[in-house]
Amino acid sequence: MEQTLSSSEPLVRFGAFFGVFLAMALWELLAPRRPQAISRLQRWPGNLGLSVINTLVLRILFPAAAVGAAIFAESHGWGIFQVINAPDVVAILGSVILLDLVIYLQHRVFHAVPLLWRLHRVHHTDLEFDVTTGVRFHTVEILLSMLIKIAAVVTLGAPAIAVLVFEVLLNSTTMFNHANIALTRPLDRIVRLIVVTPDMHRVHHSVRREETNSNFGFSVPWWDWAFSTYRAQPADGHDRMIIGVEKFRNPANLHLSQMLLQPVRAED
Repeated sequence: MEQTLSSSEPLVRFGAFFGVFLAMALWELLAPRRPQAISRLQRWPGNLGLSVINTLVLRILFPAAAVGAAIFAESHGWGIFQVINAPDVVAILGSVILLDLVIYLQHRVFHAVPLLWRLHRVHHTDLEFDVTTGVRFHTVEILLSMLIKIAAVVTLGAPAIAVLVFEVLLNSTTMFNHANIALTRPLDRIVRLIVVTPDMHRVHHSVRREETNSNFGFSVPWWDWAFSTYRAQPADGHDRMIIGVEKFRNPANLHLSQMLLQPVRAED
């Protein structure tokens, strides 16, 4: 089974990515939440180009990815769930939940540490907010994130199937909560009890620093509630709030070359 998971992991992840991406892009086209002043033609080539580079680099440097790390740890009996011989359901559910907590904490650290913020601000310097913003991350951040994820997987002794489920959920919810899609307010209130919604996560992309340092969750809102980083709405309202980083408002920064160089640029 482990061999099957390892070989099918790229296909499963790509299939889920393509399906969710296409669904969100069509939803944005049919029912956009906010009008966009900067066209997709200006933004999407850079955002998607960066995603392609990240995928290729990860596959070259980490061909087995986090699922491979889980298989390796399981074969050696490493990790908490392996040591305590936890029942499958406990190991799978526990791993998915705890890996999501790790991503939440990692996200907060990347905001708090200046050097890491330089990497992460590539994600925040997008001047609009849509499904492609969810795949706009600097390559070095993606590599560091994979190392953190592998360390967490091995420490937990997470089952390979749990890691695959977590990866698919994380990628899917990230594209969903970055999408420029309209949910009615009553529906948003219900959905955000379980999953981070676009209106919830959009607050995190505000130019206001106090709002940027809130709503760190990618998949579930529970960690923001538990650690008091939840903010229900932006101060200026969703229609008037400004997306991005105050010091990087030039559309020229949307080019792929500028995104790759973003971490070495000063904010003043």
